[in-house]
Amino acid sequence: MKQILLIEDDVTFSNMLKKFIERHQYIVDVSYNISGANNLFKKNKYDLIFTDLRLPDGDGISLLKQIKQEQFLTPVVLMTSYAEVSTAVQAMKQGAFDYISKPFNPNEVLEVINNALENKNHETKPQAPTKTTKENNDFVTGISAASKTLTEYIHLVAPTNMSVLITGESGTGKEVVAKNIHLQSLRKDKPFVAVDCGAIPKEIASSEFFGHKKGSFTGAVQDKIGHFESANGGTLFLDEVGNLSYENQIQLLRALQERKIKPIGSSTEINVDIRLVTATNENLLEGVEKGTFREDLYHRLNEFSIEVPRLKDRNDDLVLYADFFLNKANKQLNKNVVGFSKEVLTLFQNYDWPGNLRELSNVIKRATLLTYGELIKATSLPNKLSETNNSKNLSENFSTQENEKELIISALRKTDNNKTHAAKLLNITRKTLYNKMKYYNL
Repeated sequence: MKQILLIEDDVTFSNMLKKFIERHQYIVDVSYNISGANNLFKKNKYDLIFTDLRLPDGDGISLLKQIKQEQFLTPVVLMTSYAEVSTAVQAMKQGAFDYISKPFNPNEVLEVINNALENKNHETKPQAPTKTTKENNDFVTGISAASKTLTEYIHLVAPTNMSVLITGESGTGKEVVAKNIHLQSLRKDKPFVAVDCGAIPKEIASSEFFGHKKGSFTGAVQDKIGHFESANGGTLFLDEVGNLSYENQIQLLRALQERKIKPIGSSTEINVDIRLVTATNENLLEGVEKGTFREDLYHRLNEFSIEVPRLKDRNDDLVLYADFFLNKANKQLNKNVVGFSKEVLTLFQNYDWPGNLRELSNVIKRATLLTYGELIKATSLPNKLSETNNSKNLSENFSTQENEKELIISALRKTDNNKTHAAKLLNITRKTLYNKMKYYNL
């Protein structure tokens, strides 16, 4: 049976959690402080450690560092209140496997235990305890189910030479995923060349991809090495590949099939060894059906596909990403903002983030610039985040008859009596709003 150590100073809570975990066939030891935990470490070898963030004789992060030094492969899970989530994120950087916010439901506890023990079983040697890959500091390893699937797919396909098609909405970080695939591949010491196909006019695409010789056409004042040759031995990443013209698609397909290119104006073919990774926020299959995208090229690009999830579908990762972008903004702006207020974290969680990670990054960079204290506060955020939150709160409460009139009055006040905007805020039609205003004599 697997053995778990629970470090929690709340006696009632720890006993309740101990009994729950034991009912699922685990052996559980309990310590109410760090001193007692150290004594248990000397006697037993644990498969998993749960520790509270705040303890009578120290804090969970200091204990985490000690555990990582002495028992590196033992996964550690932090238990924390919602207001301390930013601190828990710091613990992730120090090597915590995961964190759960109090109060948490039983299914969440079991899921974390299963994930931690499964991860431990697959560990064969210590790995750097960091939320980003060692090589790619832009890739955040999330803890949500969607992020774990994404990470798993990257690990699976990276060591191969398969062509990868990355799909996903704009702003989800497709290029970061592509670079992470490269950095986990056997080609990681070779070039990674990223090309935005949407920014290349079709008239010069051949020159951009394959290069040209001096004097081969008007404006060719010197020899040019194309992207294929620049990426030789490494990875060529084509972003927004769906924007390529039909003629350019034919040229790309030929180069991929023959693994040879010929610069414009040259009679000599150059052998190229590249791994191709492409990305699009369009549905290429629809393009195939319409005849705007070649089916044979689609299958050549899509030996393995990865869909990058929306930020909306990775809600559990939101604080991780927010902390990551805050650190980045601090460096870029020479600031020293520590974290986010509880109100800001709530607004972040309630917002849908249609611009995904790019929008989150921009919002945090702007807020960091506007912040003079230690914490980013709601006043530093764009108005749309607060308006969305107000809209959700109003629409969630609107169905209750007893306060319906007050909600309508509140919405009209917030929108300066603009009926159209008030209806949107209440998530009802304008006709419904007029009917209810008539009913309540407003």
